Formats: sequence, structure tokens, C-alpha cells
Amino acid sequence: MPLGEAEVFDALGPGGFGPLVAAFYRRVRADDLLGPMYPPGEWAQAEWRLRAFLDQRFGGPMAYSERRGHPRLRMRHAPFAIGEPERDRWLALMAAAMEEVAVSDAVTEVVAPFFLMVAEGMRNR
Repeated sequence: MPLGEAEVFDALGPGGFGPLVAAFYRRVRADDLLGPMYPPGEWAQAEWRLRAFLDQRFGGPMAYSERRGHPRLRMRHAPFAIGEPERDRWLALMAAAMEEVAVSDAVTEVVAPFFLMVAEGMRNR
């Protein structure tokens, strides 16, 4: 039976999306296209935001909304120039991170389409 979205957090095990997000941001920091979009000194906050957002979206604690309110993803990303190259790189780095931490096929079936939808929705160029 396929996983429901609310079951993904538990299916990931201890740490929820933490290991995936850490693997993703290790790649982003070294990336020539996405890395420069992040202000120096903001890495820990960016990592927390993505982890907390994904944990909450997929059945985990509500820490993101408790601390930041509604996600408003498009509004929060509006200051950044995000076109097809940025979207594609984000998806590639996330896919590599998912492979690194061995995200199960059941979880991938749920989160990969979501990542594609969100990445496309962030495009503003």
C-alpha cells in the first residue's frame, strides 16, 4: 500500500527530513548556480527552514508554522531570480541527496512529485 503524505515523516525514521536536508545543503553550498543565492551566514537558518517545512508538510511537528507562520513559498522566494536552470539544479541536487541518504522508494514516490511541483512553482523568470 502506498504511503500517504502524512506518513512520510514517520517512514523516514529518526530525524525526519534532517539527514536529507543536510545532504542537500552540502551540495548547494558548493554549487556555482544556487550557492551564491544564499547570504553568507544564513546556511543554518536556510537548512532549518527547509527541514522544518518538509517535516511539517509530511506529517511531522508544526515547528515551521509556529515559528514563521504560513509558508508563503512563492512570496519568500520572489527576491531570487529562479528560472529553468535554477529549478533544474535544485531538483538535481535534491535527487542526489535523496540517493545519498537512501530515501526509500515509497517515500520517493510521494516527495519527488511534490519537489517537482514546488520547484516549478518557484520559477519567476
